[in-house]
Order: sequence, then structure tokens, then C-alpha cells
Amino acid sequence: MIDGSLPRLEFWCELQCPDCRTALDDVRALRAEYGDALQIELRHFPLEKHKHAYAAAQAAEEAFAQGYGWPYVEALLARVDELAQRGEQLLTEVAREVGADAEEVELALIDGRHTLVVDADQAEGKAIGVSGTPTYVIAGQRLDGGQSQDGLRARIAAVIEQAKEN
Repeated sequence: MIDGSLPRLEFWCELQCPDCRTALDDVRALRAEYGDALQIELRHFPLEKHKHAYAAAQAAEEAFAQGYGWPYVEALLARVDELAQRGEQLLTEVAREVGADAEEVELALIDGRHTLVVDADQAEGKAIGVSGTPTYVIAGQRLDGGQSQDGLRARIAAVIEQAKEN
């Protein structure tokens, strides 16, 4: 590691997943502990069982393109139950609430400009063994939070600390 840099943490997430909403607490705690030294990258893994997850991933990519990615993701995950009921209407409403250009989010859903990113994430996730969300990948280790998130934050922190020592 150069100059104490930390390994990147990939957060494989599905934006209609109640477990991913819970996992945000761990992500926030890791951000608080390591600050900007820990790069956390959102990776999309929409599940077929959630009707609006794929559109939500595309909308999130547009929010990231506009500089509102993490606020959008957090606001949307806080409303996963509502997303199941309201679908794309909620996606644009949340964009507006966090300050993103909601009309551009709506256009992105229509023109599919972020489809390739979402498809590539999903394909890569399947290739590395992601089968559910949340899943974390850090320093080559996959940590599956789909069954239980108990102890995951501590395991991630242990990987980070080990990487800092090497």
C-alpha cells in the first residue's frame, strides 16, 4: 500500500433491498472511522424479485453522474417499502429531494444511458460469486451480508487494519 492508502471497499447493493438499507449503518460507521482514506464504491446487483431494482440502479447512476450519488442512494434505501409501491415516480421524486435534476433522471430511465453500467456490475457480481445483497468485496475477500450482517463491519475493519500493516 502506498502512503497508508486503504483497499477499496465494494458495496454490492440492491436499492429495493431492506437488508441493504440496514447495511448502510455499517457503511456510515466505516466512513466515520476511516474518512476519505477508505474509498467505498457502490456496485449494482438488482435482484429479479424486486420489480423496481433495475430502474433504481439506473437512476442512482444518473444521480452519481450529477454529483448526488450517495445522498440519493441513502434517501432511496430509506424508502424501500415505498419504492415497491410507487416505482419510477418515487425515483424521480427522491432525485428532486436530494437536489439532483429529476427530469434528467427520468430521461436516463427512458433512454437507458446507464444500462451498460448496471448490466456490467451485475455480470461481474455473478462472475465473482455475488448471489445476494448486501455483499462486500475488500482486498480480494468477499463478505456476504445477505444471510446475516452480524460481525461484518468488524470483519471489514480487520481486513483494512491488516492491509494497513502490509
